[in-house]
Amino acid sequence: MHRGPVMVLAEHGRITDVDLTGANPPEGVAVTDLGDATLLPGLVDAHSHLVFDPNGNAERQMVNDDDATVLARMREHAARALHAGITTIRDLGDRGYLALRLREEYEEHAAAEAEADAAVDAGPDGLLGPQIVAAGPPLTGSGGHCWYLGGVADGAEAAVAAVRERARHGVDLVKIMATGGMSTTGSNPGGSQYSPAELRAVTDAAHRLGLPVTAHAHGAAGIADAVAAGADGIEHCTFMTPSGVKADLATIDAMAAAGTYVGATVVKPREGMPAEVLRTIEPYWENQALMWRRGVRVVCCTDAGINAHKPHDVLPLDVAYFAGQVGTNSSALASVTSLAAESCGLGDSKGRVARGHDADLLAVRGDPVHDLGALRQVCAVYRAGRVVRTAFR
Repeated sequence: MHRGPVMVLAEHGRITDVDLTGANPPEGVAVTDLGDATLLPGLVDAHSHLVFDPNGNAERQMVNDDDATVLARMREHAARALHAGITTIRDLGDRGYLALRLREEYEEHAAAEAEADAAVDAGPDGLLGPQIVAAGPPLTGSGGHCWYLGGVADGAEAAVAAVRERARHGVDLVKIMATGGMSTTGSNPGGSQYSPAELRAVTDAAHRLGLPVTAHAHGAAGIADAVAAGADGIEHCTFMTPSGVKADLATIDAMAAAGTYVGATVVKPREGMPAEVLRTIEPYWENQALMWRRGVRVVCCTDAGINAHKPHDVLPLDVAYFAGQVGTNSSALASVTSLAAESCGLGDSKGRVARGHDADLLAVRGDPVHDLGALRQVCAVYRAGRVVRTAFR
């Protein structure tokens, strides 16, 4: 954290220099004075689902809605995130590779904009979007968690073939449902969906193709199996056992040693939650804090889209709760910027206000190191050096 004057120079979507001396801008350079503000890297939500409507029924919509309908919602979701300062989204489960189609739309419009040297509309129906890191449909078993996204692959042979299919589509990583989940009818979140050998086959196949693997895993056995199989990340990492949520120190230390990222999808107790879910929340956060203290790379993320409490701009709100449960305000800020960028394979271009990084920037009123509520006092958002104009409203 630097207190004092800051000047960031950007060209062609990249930061070319950062000056902390109070020097005047170079002659002839267009200047925006943000006044008394804190400038941060754009936020990174490392676990989101753009296809999911927070106010809808995921299973019904994914089975019945056509691609045009889903894509229209995805554009709205992505715009909402961008306006909140979330400039990078890792989409960990779409249908029919729609997240890649949306990313292609943004890239095509950005190329056309660069050729015309003109700004694009950044409104809800505009063409300026966040950077999307996409996994495509997650691998799952027949009738398994998120089967309705179309990623069913039973057995090692089918799962390896599914990895190759995703690579042909141009995904950035592979997502596998190592255990069941809480948002699929009839699914057992603590139960394993793939054997250790099947998980190893998937990670080996993905790594040969240069693709990292992250595993959705609530159950302690599924977490341990995924870590042993070489998964690069574990999503949720709840450590469910038949006798309740209990940390597995051997697996935690193995994750710390391997540099495994844990996507701590923020969940808060709220009225009306099922009793079995409420019973997991307190020990869940105790385990996340324990992992952080033991050196695991714990990333604050949202699982945006899964229900009405998870709109696609929820990250600035969730990070405050995360900080209260795990670590400090500063470490929480890192977990949604530099650390999150590293978990997405973008540590060299995202998550820092530094020369050579993308000019994805968030300016807020107040000091988020002391009060994370400042993240919701947005005064400017830049994506690849372009102003998201609605951020000034």
